[in-house]
Amino acid sequence: MVTGASDVDPALVLTATVAGAVYHYSLLWAVLLSVPFLLAVFAVSARIGFETRQGLVDLLRGSYGRRVALACAGLIVIINMAMIVADLLAVTDAFSIVLQLPRMFFIAAVAFSVWYILIFRDFRKITHSLVLFSLPLFVYLAAAVFAHPDWGQVISHSIFPTIPRTSGYPTAVVAIFGSLLTPYVLVWQTSSRREEALAGTHSLGGAEHHAGTVVTTVLCYSIMVAAATVLPAPVNSHMTTRMAASALAPAVGPMGTILFAFGIIGAGMVALPVLVASLCYSVAEAMGWRSGLSENPWEAVPFYVLISGSMFLASVLNFIKINPVRALYWSQILAGALTVPILIFILLISNNRRVMRTTNSWWQNFWIGAAAGAIVAAGSIVLWWKVSG
Repeated sequence: MVTGASDVDPALVLTATVAGAVYHYSLLWAVLLSVPFLLAVFAVSARIGFETRQGLVDLLRGSYGRRVALACAGLIVIINMAMIVADLLAVTDAFSIVLQLPRMFFIAAVAFSVWYILIFRDFRKITHSLVLFSLPLFVYLAAAVFAHPDWGQVISHSIFPTIPRTSGYPTAVVAIFGSLLTPYVLVWQTSSRREEALAGTHSLGGAEHHAGTVVTTVLCYSIMVAAATVLPAPVNSHMTTRMAASALAPAVGPMGTILFAFGIIGAGMVALPVLVASLCYSVAEAMGWRSGLSENPWEAVPFYVLISGSMFLASVLNFIKINPVRALYWSQILAGALTVPILIFILLISNNRRVMRTTNSWWQNFWIGAAAGAIVAAGSIVLWWKVSG
């Protein structure tokens, strides 16, 4: 559970809550469809880092040129910065719920903590402890049961997609795929496995991929069922963090808000360092800079300056008043839309026999290609809907 919980971030929680509240059970099929996508993509991206001892963007630069690497890095910077700002919003709002003070009081402290962990501390040991704070989010499993949903409808919508004729539905599909097939995790998989392989501290196995997939999808599914049963159907731009927390009420009553806040803090404090690090990895690899959290700061100065600059920019942007739920939801729509080129880059590298010792199996190519195709299809429907009025 702890291993799997490390793949859960505030964006996933609040995107699933909005999707359940607004579209009821009609998006449950998309969560189940993501299971083979996640298994294939996690396994392939981890194998790339383990076998090549290089990050994804570094491999693109060496195999396809600097322009392709910079294009990939640019996409990752856009996605990650949007998610860093949104996750920082969510974490500070959760601190506001717990300590009953305005959110603005916590921005500097949270940003400094993430920066300090990345620069001066053993990131992995600290995040393994912080992820324990996200375990209250598993109360959603009980909330989904105690909310007493119509299980006939739940099963029916999970197996047979029922697509409402609203323009926001295809966009919500993109957001769900974006929250589950999170691009920053894919970049992090290759870069972190590279460091572990070089240090001889990791062997390539499937346990972590399976744990991450199972926990992520089960939690997303439970959140959606609980939110669809408990919450009214507001416009997603009007939903607040406290409204989202009330989906836990069937399981724990008034304590749901506090448990939700602690879960968001834990999940956010694990996700933020990974988001910042994967952004900086991608830029450093595209530019050919020395990079790595195991490097001493004075031996990889541009990499660590980039970490500092990213956290400072995210902190400044957090002083703009915006609804955290809305920010997180739209960050996942952006992530979903920009996941497609990242998946294409992964397919190019993982099937290149000049780079990889072992290339993809047919089922890995099929499911990664299907994931990209599903997102393109949803995006095309959104575009058609907008153009046709």
